[in-house]
Amino acid sequence: MSYIFLDESGDLGFRFDKGSSRHFLITIVFAKQKRPLEKVAKKVHVSLRKKYKKVGVLHTYHDEPATRKRLLKLTEQQACSILAIVLDKKKVYTNLSTEKSVLYNYVTNILLDRLFTRKPIPLMQPIHLIAARRETNKFLNTNFKYYLQQQAKRNHGLKLQVAIATPSQEKALQIVDFVSWAIFRRYEHGDRSYYKLIQSKIIEEKSLFE
Repeated sequence: MSYIFLDESGDLGFRFDKGSSRHFLITIVFAKQKRPLEKVAKKVHVSLRKKYKKVGVLHTYHDEPATRKRLLKLTEQQACSILAIVLDKKKVYTNLSTEKSVLYNYVTNILLDRLFTRKPIPLMQPIHLIAARRETNKFLNTNFKYYLQQQAKRNHGLKLQVAIATPSQEKALQIVDFVSWAIFRRYEHGDRSYYKLIQSKIIEEKSLFE
């Protein structure tokens, strides 16, 4: 089984005068096995526990620069591929800006379509997509899963299994959280220092609506 871990950075707000990010980015880390990525998260977590004793789930927004860099360097050593799609919200069509769940599903499907087209590894076996939980609404989550499964089957003849989980439930989601943040920093703040640590693993990085 192949694994796709998905998370986003930025927000889907359009109140730029009220602090909404200009960019919204969806990132996936694609791997043939998830165990090596889980080991990266565990290794970094254990080292932090030795230093601070009590440490929760790794989250790039709260962790220190040294922790971010270490996790990203370890990720770069793994057998995985990174794909990202970047949305400049100032270029989004007006109707999509008022339908945030539709926009999210649409952008995610474009990213998956690019993954399935590139085929970084053979896609003959089942594919398990695990997305970081962002909605508490059961209807929206169900619609998200059904939409992606149908698109994968219709456009690529693939059987895509979709699950939504928290980083505590799926440790590899902690990896994609850091990766997505590193790429987001490049676009939102012009900071490439973290991005360069995982750049060699990026096989697709596109801007949407340009």
